[in-house]
Amino acid sequence: MTTLLLPPTAAPVRPFEDTRARLRALAAGAPRVYAVACIDEEPRRRWWFLGGGERQQRIEALYDRALLDTEDPRIAVEQVAGALIHAVVGRVLAPYALEGRVWDPGLDNLWLHQDSDGCIDWAGLADDTLRVLPEDRAVGERDVVVLPCEQAMAVWTAHRAATALDAVHLALRSLVPLDRNRFWAIVGRTVVTGAAQLPVLGGASRRTAARRGQALLDAFVAAGYPVRGLAGLGQPSL
Repeated sequence: MTTLLLPPTAAPVRPFEDTRARLRALAAGAPRVYAVACIDEEPRRRWWFLGGGERQQRIEALYDRALLDTEDPRIAVEQVAGALIHAVVGRVLAPYALEGRVWDPGLDNLWLHQDSDGCIDWAGLADDTLRVLPEDRAVGERDVVVLPCEQAMAVWTAHRAATALDAVHLALRSLVPLDRNRFWAIVGRTVVTGAAQLPVLGGASRRTAARRGQALLDAFVAAGYPVRGLAGLGQPSL
């Protein structure tokens, strides 16, 4: 009797890995620009926990590194602010705008990775559970939480991101008196710019990305954060 050997069945791709693969493809030659890592899969070299006790020291080192490129402390601190804001908000905006998915961008979930020059080039998550919308193909799978609508997703994301952004602003403000309105205007600019650029990179609906970007801005404003103050972004003002 001949035994028929069947090929092994491939393990299903987890929703987080599915999203991460698409985000890695957005920027040709720079797969870390929008994607995030699962920190449990990574060696800890050059990684640090944003919610940990070394946050102030690490951010001060980023600021000192920025001062090597400019003598103006106001420009240096805004460069660091932009990099940290992208790590928190710019990255999570990508799956939200393109797929209607988000991970947790909260202070207690984010890790940052620095390259050999000391600049932030990647971010990681302690918990890679995705929040998705009811029509998402991943509904019912493990490591997925369903939120009822885009507005609920925007509100949840803004509130979680604010925990990280408040801590970042506090650390930066201890170095240079970076105005609160200006800091949150940079957050707003990150959302507006990302919502415009991401659908071009990802071949997605510009209208959907714009709507979701506006929903995220509205959620920040409702929580008391002045992200719509874009007019003052021309010159540094303390």
